[in-house]
Amino acid sequence: MKKLRIFKMLCLVVMMLWLCNARAQNRKEKDLLGEKEIPANAYYGVQTARALENFAISGMPTKFYPDYVKAFAIVKLAAARANAENGRLSQEKLAAIEKACKAVMDGQYHDQFLVDLYQGGAGTSANMNTNEVLANIALELSGHKKGDYHYIEPHDDLNMGQSTNDTYPTTIKVALLLHNDKLITELEALSQSFHKKGDAFKSLLKMGRTEGQDAVPMTLGQEFHAFGNQLDAEIKSLRASETYLCEQNMGATAIGTGITASPGYAEKVAVHLARITGKPFVMSSDLIAATSSMQSYVMYSSALKSLAIALSKISSDLIFLTSGPRTGIFEINLPALQPGSSIMPGKVNPVMPEVMNEVCFKVMGNDVTVSIASHSGLLQLNAYEPVVAVALMESQGLLFKCLPLFRKNCVDGITPNEKVLKRNIEQSVGIVTALNPVLGYEKTTELAKEALQTGKGILELIREKKLLTEDQIKKVMDPAAMTQLK
Repeated sequence: MKKLRIFKMLCLVVMMLWLCNARAQNRKEKDLLGEKEIPANAYYGVQTARALENFAISGMPTKFYPDYVKAFAIVKLAAARANAENGRLSQEKLAAIEKACKAVMDGQYHDQFLVDLYQGGAGTSANMNTNEVLANIALELSGHKKGDYHYIEPHDDLNMGQSTNDTYPTTIKVALLLHNDKLITELEALSQSFHKKGDAFKSLLKMGRTEGQDAVPMTLGQEFHAFGNQLDAEIKSLRASETYLCEQNMGATAIGTGITASPGYAEKVAVHLARITGKPFVMSSDLIAATSSMQSYVMYSSALKSLAIALSKISSDLIFLTSGPRTGIFEINLPALQPGSSIMPGKVNPVMPEVMNEVCFKVMGNDVTVSIASHSGLLQLNAYEPVVAVALMESQGLLFKCLPLFRKNCVDGITPNEKVLKRNIEQSVGIVTALNPVLGYEKTTELAKEALQTGKGILELIREKKLLTEDQIKKVMDPAAMTQLK
């Protein structure tokens, strides 16, 4: 019995020590709703902790997109510098905040940006997560403890002259611009790959097709240069859409009236954003309109959708051109990457164009999400910006990851089937189009019909009927001349 009492006492002591240790590992913070315990080593604070409980939805926190986290730090840095220039933020606090922002911009502390990308409140939780983390980093780098907010405060200092309603949309725009450069770099590389194939295939004649039917001759090189030129046009569109993203509403605060912001602050923030990012940021001419409008996102999403449509069309063309190998078009070979069937031996599928299509379908769907969210906002604010941010960043991310794989594992390794190309040219009825100016449409139609019925070639029928001399045939029916190669 005595041993049992001693054992119980020891258990009680251990439990008390554990509770004391657990409490020592936490710190208390309070907000509008009361006090809450925060892990002592956490750089986030009470509002982040509440958001972690409220929005456990997608499992994708802010840190899932590093450029997004970096963009938050950029916006807060620009705001702090503008407030310091206006005399509202001390140089001591500015120095600490600058260190914190630069650390996050350099990739540090990203593990503290934990709020789910899907959230209510128009992005308030993401904004406060940023304010709390940067404040605590600044405190620690200044020799203070986390949570000692009487030195540097998340609201009063990090959110000075700001609202979620101007910092959050500006952050999204900065993030999209940062990643747009990376996306365009990959897109340019893919375009160059198509153009290189165009140069390599410039002398290979083939039949062009409209509506899936034989049309007129062209070269395989022309076909691949056309793919590259389509992507070049999409690059221009993506660049053009940046104009809309560079118009921002910092200084608008809650609804665009600028309440709590000091005079000249909005203009100064735009200057600092431009300096930090190298992008031509400007203040919107109407901050109330800019706070509720989603035009910039709609325009950029439209550019991404246009790119997805072009990439999907090109991918489907490649799938069609490599179809076969015995019973399809089979004018080109795609690199064989993996067995294509668990039941059919020897089958190899065009997996890279297929996965590119899947990514493009998702991007097109995300554009629908952006459209619905953009027109669903009420009055002076659109509360659905978080889902717009998710849709756009997901589209960017998927394309950015898929483009180099598509280039390296597919386009760079494409080879022509020259025998097939030559056979199709010789057997096609499509070259009869060149005879229109010489024999007239009615006569050439009869030749085409007879060729289809008899299986004979156009040149064979022309010689049988003695419609043209050999010199005329050579001049009029030269496929190279018909493709403007000469």
